[in-house]
Amino acid sequence: MMMSYQAHWQSSLFAWILALFACMPSSALADDADAEPPDIVLILADDLGFNQIGAYGDTPIQTPHLDQLAANGIRFTQAYSGNTVCSPSRVSLFTGRDGRLMDNNSNTVQLKDIDVTIAHVLKHAGYDTALFGKYSIGSQMGVTDPLAMGFDTWYGMYSILEGHRQYPTILWRDGKKLRIEENEAGRKGAYAQALFTHEAIQYIKQDHDNPFFVLLAYSSPHAELAAPPEFVERYKDAFPETRYGGMTNGTPSDKYGWYYPEPVERPHAVLAGMVTALDAYIGQIYQTLESKGIADNTLILFTSDNGPHDEGGGDPTFFRASEPYKGMKRDLYDGGIHVPMIAHWPAAIRSPRVDDTPWAFADVLPTFAEIAGVSLDIVPRVKTNGVSVLPRLRDDPRPLPNRTLYWEFGKQAGDPNSGVVGEVYQAARRGKWKAVRYDIDGPIELYDLDSDPGETVNLAADERGLREEFTALFEANKD
Repeated sequence: MMMSYQAHWQSSLFAWILALFACMPSSALADDADAEPPDIVLILADDLGFNQIGAYGDTPIQTPHLDQLAANGIRFTQAYSGNTVCSPSRVSLFTGRDGRLMDNNSNTVQLKDIDVTIAHVLKHAGYDTALFGKYSIGSQMGVTDPLAMGFDTWYGMYSILEGHRQYPTILWRDGKKLRIEENEAGRKGAYAQALFTHEAIQYIKQDHDNPFFVLLAYSSPHAELAAPPEFVERYKDAFPETRYGGMTNGTPSDKYGWYYPEPVERPHAVLAGMVTALDAYIGQIYQTLESKGIADNTLILFTSDNGPHDEGGGDPTFFRASEPYKGMKRDLYDGGIHVPMIAHWPAAIRSPRVDDTPWAFADVLPTFAEIAGVSLDIVPRVKTNGVSVLPRLRDDPRPLPNRTLYWEFGKQAGDPNSGVVGEVYQAARRGKWKAVRYDIDGPIELYDLDSDPGETVNLAADERGLREEFTALFEANKD
């Protein structure tokens, strides 16, 4: 009798376990060791504000493809870039480090030959890696160019100044300089963002024996303001316009005139057209993934390197580009670093949602490492203080550990809006609390972002304990 009872009990237990797994949503099994690793497409816009795509607010700019990705994925509302200007933000993204682990937080920073990048990490998982678009953070060919920093192939802009031209005369392919003859002698026949998109599409269409990682780093809507006419004409009579003069009178019409000498007759229409063009190109990327039958298990992560600019005729105030946040590019108020972040991955995210978890660029490298199944303990020289947000990229999201996010911006020569060379800004966020210091020895400003996302009411005098904690953090990192 005892053996019969035991057999019956074991049979019932087995049946119960089978029933339990049958009732579980397939996304709950996304961590199965046998699951095929996803292709990854990381799309980075340049100087795109939080409120400049439809999914995040009331912008008049048309972005239907990004809006659809957000509607079918996760729209993160509390995501942050790595910095408030291009180069340190990108170094943070590439290396998984925030300002505490970087020895240069100005726009002059470059990758070092000993740095380990996202591409290096994914190579440990057998990924094919490709970069299309703006690079600007490694100027030593053969030492810190994209091929030396983990990418199998690259096409695009190499130096930071090349990224200031929407119709470039020079681009690069795998370390070799290319003439873009369509843009020589003042012609505008080949739009940079369209070229980057075309190259990325051709790469995705190839047969890959391995999963691939594509970094598509657009150089728009960064100034100069320019876009193909078919996108600008959509906004022909949409806005009141004030002409941007550039250098048409022989002297700079504003502090950016030397950088952007060409006049722009309808700067609002052009900037809106630039964003809509990006949206259309991203739609082409997604259509390519669908046509190849790989969209379901491709993680698309879309974001921006920092807040919106006011360069070359750009007017973030007119477009309310940072709302509901204060500031813009070159600020450490949230308007300069609080960015859109959209994750689309149908195989893992079957229930679209909005997620208010705070995270930042330093978290991308450890996230991709976990997705690919790479233990960072076995990657030589890797140095990151980010955390994986993979627990949030699922239908049953788990909380991330409590931590403090940190940013630091050092002003430098050569930036027309830099102010005092050597001046350092600092900011940190812990939970709902955000601290900002706009002088290395200046007073701490303290804001409750839950009740005051626009950082308008400084509570430093009322919250002495928090003020002292953030002061200690800033003092420990000010060198």
